[in-house]
Amino acid sequence: MNAPMRVAITGAAGQIAYNLIFRVASGEVFGDDQPLYLHLLEIPAAMKALDGVAMELDDCAYSLLKGVTLSDKAEEAFDGVSWALLVGSKPRGPGMERKDLLTENGKIFVGQGKALQRADSQLRVLVVGNPVNTNCLIALSNARSIPAGRFHAMTRLDHNRARAQLAAKAGVGVDAVSNVTIWGNHSATQFPDFLNARIAGRSAAEAIGDRAWLEGDFIATVQKRGAAVIEARGLSSAASAANAAIDHVRSMLYSTPEGDWTSSAVLSDGSYGIPEGIVSSFPIRIHDNGAWEIVQDLEINEFSRQRIEVSVKELQEERAVVESLLP
Repeated sequence: MNAPMRVAITGAAGQIAYNLIFRVASGEVFGDDQPLYLHLLEIPAAMKALDGVAMELDDCAYSLLKGVTLSDKAEEAFDGVSWALLVGSKPRGPGMERKDLLTENGKIFVGQGKALQRADSQLRVLVVGNPVNTNCLIALSNARSIPAGRFHAMTRLDHNRARAQLAAKAGVGVDAVSNVTIWGNHSATQFPDFLNARIAGRSAAEAIGDRAWLEGDFIATVQKRGAAVIEARGLSSAASAANAAIDHVRSMLYSTPEGDWTSSAVLSDGSYGIPEGIVSSFPIRIHDNGAWEIVQDLEINEFSRQRIEVSVKELQEERAVVESLLP
């Protein structure tokens, strides 16, 4: 049995976290030989609801769960943690513009970024709360003592959505779909890349044989899937978002299968002409030691380039809105 690991989850009384916390505590995420302490962070108004979550954790009697800390202070919640899953963020309210949402959440992630410097020296961070790319940029910029490569913003939900759409269209199981990439922002401007995707070893374009669908309905469906879920159930994606966070973390714990990659938003190093200084989604390959790299030399044609540039422009505009929050 390994030494206990400390895992922080923010927004811990919210819907996504409720679908996430119990799967983490069960051992599904970090393994059935990894004892855990959970550090659960909420705003003061939600602490009573968080008490209920803690009661349910007790009632599950998880053998791997060695303790739970409940807090409304980031400095306390992040103390000594090895993983921080930043799920909580302020949702858009009535009449609120996107720039207002960016600014309000930015203030939260400034504080959380600074508080993360109390974490374990090997800390890894996954930002789930929207606007996820720019929240991640703010957090990593304010956590000056932590290497920027330890921060990821989640585009795995978009990645999973793209794989599912391609599999359904091709009439195959989702395991047959590989080499999917989400480029850019986790927003309606994102570009789900079918050009480099493969289905049962063939190019997705060849396997599906419907270029119009790939360039039209496929992209639009993935881009607007979150809004479609809200329209259908009256609430935003929760179970699928939690599942994507689990998929992301597990992908970071093991080397990527040979010849494949996943999608994650990271601080750009200039790859594919995407400017430095923004957090953009790229194709990512993970190695045995937990290190990762941006997959290079993928085909980018004019169709793809135009759509990537639209999303990058949005990310640059978001950065400009929160510039004062970036030290």
